[in-house]
Amino acid sequence: MYTSKQRLQNQTEQLELPILLDPALLRAARQLYRNYYEVHPDLVQRPLGVAINKLNYRGKLIFSGRPILLPQECFVPYGQIESEIY
Repeated sequence: MYTSKQRLQNQTEQLELPILLDPALLRAARQLYRNYYEVHPDLVQRPLGVAINKLNYRGKLIFSGRPILLPQECFVPYGQIESEIY
């Protein structure tokens, strides 16, 4: 039987695992990121990531809090978007 402290630790460890995403989703998330910063170059706040629809690749940049996703959406963290931009 798990105690609540152990359960929290297990959930934290699960969040830190690298997420393998569909390459098409990753490309779409990078494109959304690039488009946003081409239109708004004066903004300096980095997003937490992109919430993107797996079916039509529409998405939004997330700047604060944990996103609440619809069943057909996934979250692409900024670290994965940034990894191939530079």
